[in-house]
Amino acid sequence: MNHEPSAGRRRFLKHASLLVAGTQASALRASAFAGAIPDATQQAKPLPTTKGSDAVVDTSSGKVRGMVEDGIRVFKGIPYGASPAGTNRFMPPKKPAPWGGVRESTAFGHDAPQVPLGSNYDYSRIIDWLRFPGGQGEDCLVLNVWTPAVKDNAKRPVLVSFHGGGFTGGTGANILYTGHPLARFGDVVVVTLNHRLGCLGYLSMADIGAPPEFAQAGVVGMLDCVLALEWVRDNIANFGGDPGNVMVFGQSGGGAKVSHLLAMPSARGLFHKAAIQSGSTLRAATREAAARASEHLLAEIGLTKKRATELQQVPVAMLMSAQATLAAQDPPFDFSPSVDESIIPRHPFDPDAPAISADVPLIVGTTLDDYSWWSTDFDLDDARLRKEVATMAPGGSDAIVAAYRRAFPAASPFLLLGKMVTDHARRRDAYTLADRKAALRHASVHMYILEFPSPAYGGRFGAVHATDVPLVFHHTDGLAITGAGPDSRRMADQMAGAWVAFAKSGNPSHRGIPDWPAYTTDTRQTMIFNSTSRVANDPWAELRAMWSDA
Repeated sequence: MNHEPSAGRRRFLKHASLLVAGTQASALRASAFAGAIPDATQQAKPLPTTKGSDAVVDTSSGKVRGMVEDGIRVFKGIPYGASPAGTNRFMPPKKPAPWGGVRESTAFGHDAPQVPLGSNYDYSRIIDWLRFPGGQGEDCLVLNVWTPAVKDNAKRPVLVSFHGGGFTGGTGANILYTGHPLARFGDVVVVTLNHRLGCLGYLSMADIGAPPEFAQAGVVGMLDCVLALEWVRDNIANFGGDPGNVMVFGQSGGGAKVSHLLAMPSARGLFHKAAIQSGSTLRAATREAAARASEHLLAEIGLTKKRATELQQVPVAMLMSAQATLAAQDPPFDFSPSVDESIIPRHPFDPDAPAISADVPLIVGTTLDDYSWWSTDFDLDDARLRKEVATMAPGGSDAIVAAYRRAFPAASPFLLLGKMVTDHARRRDAYTLADRKAALRHASVHMYILEFPSPAYGGRFGAVHATDVPLVFHHTDGLAITGAGPDSRRMADQMAGAWVAFAKSGNPSHRGIPDWPAYTTDTRQTMIFNSTSRVANDPWAELRAMWSDA
């Protein structure tokens, strides 16, 4: 069942809205510890780089020249689609026009236009969320490839990452998604990409009187993702990858995109394994909600429905301003994929799992303290904790706080609250999605919870949202969210090892972790990733059950 937020939960989660639902949040106070935390990129070591003929590859649109970084071939900013600006705005993506000669692919392409994260500066810094390596621009249909070798017919597994940030923010060029360490560690090909976001990707115009050619405007961001996967199918063999063995994965908004791809007929056959990290999405936006958001955007800009096509000429900055204004309202208006008649014909995992991807093995998971990212109120006391819990579960706060205190006696009130909100929302959806996938009794599903805490801010954030991202990418060099200590490196070995094993065989077990059994609705086996990982049956189920009526 999809759980609509109550008034109390909406108020409590308002600060979390940008990453979770693609909306803008109000600013929170800066932490007293901020000066001690470096930007995520400041400590990263540069890799030795060379150029040569072994970094030139043919694609369906022309030759591209990358570079060799410490033995890994790297190609950045390869167009997989034509510019979606001008008369292509709000239209389904088109393949790029062919080019002559050799295209330099050594710098990231444009990031999709977006409004930067508007809350919790401290958390934004440790995930490097305020940096846009390619600069923002509508010509953003680009991807990046990391591979151990090219043109060698090695048929390596291909791991395609969809970035986080809800459906309104983020970039595949974020340092957390650097593919070099994973390509080297697993002898795999890694792909990251950018696509349209926010109102440029999800402005539903079908029900506001726009001409028929705008019928798919509300889902073009997801069509961009499909076109990128088609590019992988058509070109990745020349980059040393196997187009018949593609794994898609994503965290937060990236997981939401994977959730939708699993239900999209146009994506069928383009990938063969999948992983959803802290982004389990049961329902898409309804057509009615999407139309209301579009109507409000028109009104904010000062256009009537009869002038909807003029949105193709409105400056991007004006669109982003209007989008931010709508996102700051209570309740907010956001722009995300909506159910339509053909592209997204059903909700991703409601009322059941999509049969169209029944044969795709799946990893699903969360971090223990996912929602602790929303604040730096590390000095939260028990009185304020109970007050916050009462907004989510009126009349039940004392029992809930006592139960969580018994389960996590050493946790601060701040981290107890983070666990509670995670269980109340994101983790409940993850288990619901896994239950529905397992009920198909076809391809396996594997559940995990990351218990390993981020060392940032002295561990005060706990196992916060996105802690698993660099671990899956086997990337801990100089990153504040993971640190570079031996424990973090061991965790990276465990998690990246599981993703690589899963990409290769559909089974995430490897010799660095206990056997990771398939999830069933009877026992709900869950891998608990930590310095010493373990498998538990339905862990902390009694805590999640306390929110069933909240």
